[in-house]
Amino acid sequence: MKNFLVKTIANAGALAVAVWLLDKITLTGDSTFKKVWTLILVALVFGLVNFLVKPIVKVLTFPLFILTLGLITLVVNALMLLLTSWLADKLDLSFHVDGFWTAVLGGLIISVVSWALNLALPDGD
Repeated sequence: MKNFLVKTIANAGALAVAVWLLDKITLTGDSTFKKVWTLILVALVFGLVNFLVKPIVKVLTFPLFILTLGLITLVVNALMLLLTSWLADKLDLSFHVDGFWTAVLGGLIISVVSWALNLALPDGD
């Protein structure tokens, strides 16, 4: 449970950095508390998407992983971020990613920041 909480906090931090750096990834809210709460909920959705959908997409696109020497990972991460944005809209969360190339860059930022935060934060399990 502690590991899940650490990963969710790392995802929320990585999403916050992407929102801060990219104008086309938006997070709106009345107050700072509402924005933080929305980031945590979006991080949960993002984690769920990465846990449930990403492995299926990786299996289906395995030949492309080999053919592109892993560069298709950028596209898969972008698709997971776009799916998270779509689900956030359906769940009435104020998080939006505008466009595929923004999602590619956002996915790259989220991957790097999340990796760094997971190194820095304690591992619970």
